[in-house]
Amino acid sequence: MNKIKSLVMGDAQADRVVPPTGFTAQLTLFVSGAMAFLCVFALALSLASGRVADRWADELARAATLRINAPADQKSAQTQAALRILEQTPGVASARALTSEEQAALLSPWFGSDLPLQSLPIPQLIEVIEADSGYDAAGLRLRLQTEVPGAVLDDHTRWRRPLVDAALALRRLSVVSIALIGGAMAAMITLAANAALSANAQVIEVLRLVGALDSYIAQAFVRRFTLRAIGGGAAGMALGLIGVVLMPAASQEGGFLTGIGFQGIAWLYPLVIPILGGAVAYVATSRAARKKLGNIT
Repeated sequence: MNKIKSLVMGDAQADRVVPPTGFTAQLTLFVSGAMAFLCVFALALSLASGRVADRWADELARAATLRINAPADQKSAQTQAALRILEQTPGVASARALTSEEQAALLSPWFGSDLPLQSLPIPQLIEVIEADSGYDAAGLRLRLQTEVPGAVLDDHTRWRRPLVDAALALRRLSVVSIALIGGAMAAMITLAANAALSANAQVIEVLRLVGALDSYIAQAFVRRFTLRAIGGGAAGMALGLIGVVLMPAASQEGGFLTGIGFQGIAWLYPLVIPILGGAVAYVATSRAARKKLGNIT
């Protein structure tokens, strides 16, 4: 508590050791602001990729596709037989055969909108929605193999896993990026603190001669650099939030490239960034001051 009080209140005499303006002050403000700005976007990307992973896992886990590969004269009969089997299968919430228009819409991105489905041997697709209890996919495949030889069940496992893994990998990359941002900020502030301490070596010697302890001198540098980091971090965070607000809203067409932002209480998360930036500056400046003062004789 005393450290926090001294950090906020400061000491007028000790503060004179640290130049209020100059290269080191500008560097600290710029670095903390830039890192906070980048951290807001990394945090937004991390949260958005986590939401995408959860949504893809939920949507693809509940949906399956039944494909009827049969001659044209048998396709309708096998489709009806497959629908009856699905209606009798525990764990299947609903099942319906896609219309010709829906199947044409699925194929139009690859073959165009004028695809003549009637003249092509395109299989009939049946959309299967899984209930909360789930169904026995292996048992359903065996029954379909016996009663509907042209039916192939695709539970989207081979599609779901790579998509979810990619979204989770993007989330991990965002977390690593936040850690690297913090490390880069600590390194830059350490350099700035060392430069300020070296520039004020003669002033530090005078303070020592009049009885000032190194801890007293170090506290002045720690306070100035910590407050600068918090101020710069707050400005960078505000600009980052403005940038996030201006990002496109979530849409089906844009996929995960849209909707990169915060939702609900997550809008409060960036408020922690300036505080964490101040903590990084406090630790970095404290270590740099102790080491540098030890070398100044």
